[in-house]
Amino acid sequence: MTGALAVIAGGGDLPLRLVETCRRSGRPVIVLALEGQAEPGAYPADADTRWFRLGAAGAMLAWMRERGASEVVMAGRVRRPSLAELRPDGRTLQFFGRIGLKALGDDGLLRAVAEELAREGLTVVGVQDLVTGLLTLPGPLGRLSPDAQAQADIEHGMVVARLLGRADVGQSVVIQQGLVLGVEAIEGTDALIRRCGDLRREGPGPVLVKMRKPQQDLRLDLPTIGPETVARCAEAGFAGIAAEAGGTLALNRAEIAASADAAGLFVVGVAPADGEPS
Repeated sequence: MTGALAVIAGGGDLPLRLVETCRRSGRPVIVLALEGQAEPGAYPADADTRWFRLGAAGAMLAWMRERGASEVVMAGRVRRPSLAELRPDGRTLQFFGRIGLKALGDDGLLRAVAEELAREGLTVVGVQDLVTGLLTLPGPLGRLSPDAQAQADIEHGMVVARLLGRADVGQSVVIQQGLVLGVEAIEGTDALIRRCGDLRREGPGPVLVKMRKPQQDLRLDLPTIGPETVARCAEAGFAGIAAEAGGTLALNRAEIAASADAAGLFVVGVAPADGEPS
């Protein structure tokens, strides 16, 4: 760690937590806040922050070099923009021309971005390597645990999520009483929860299952749950949430547990069964 850490910041409070962690340790940190993605006004006034559109790769790389960055971390929610929103500069167009079909899936695109940053002499690191206590732990986060029906739905959901992940489709599925109510695609988890709430059947509620993709680089875009996830699942009538232990991020664990207990939901860290594809 000879240089500054560059935080490419999307939505949510995780980028700010990275900034605070660096400040406590005395490490220089710069923030590349993504327009239309990062939270306006989220960073201290004296933080070294500059706003960029996603398509401004040339300007971002130049600023990281200017500020002496040696490592890069990508943190926070990022909605994939349309080409019109992206407005790619020459450096970005060069990048897309080189990676070709890798840009079609999130995993392929992020891996290509990491390789491109490495070509520029920057090291990509995972957020969980910088902020301790983020990875989901095995077992329940609150007082409640899944019953037999929910456990069966979780196991089915893990298999479905793994298959979808291999195709670079999404990281979340919703299962209710053995039925797949929905799978995550470009709409994101929040929209998936809302949609499946409308499809909910009578009886034991649905379960949200979040798993990393089998081929996923653990430094990039790990599935994430937080108190907001619990709130949205409660609003939609879900029975609970299952997240892969060691393969997902749990933001604000204590708040997740308190929110889940108050709503009567379980939140549990799970691992794939022996023999399941990983």
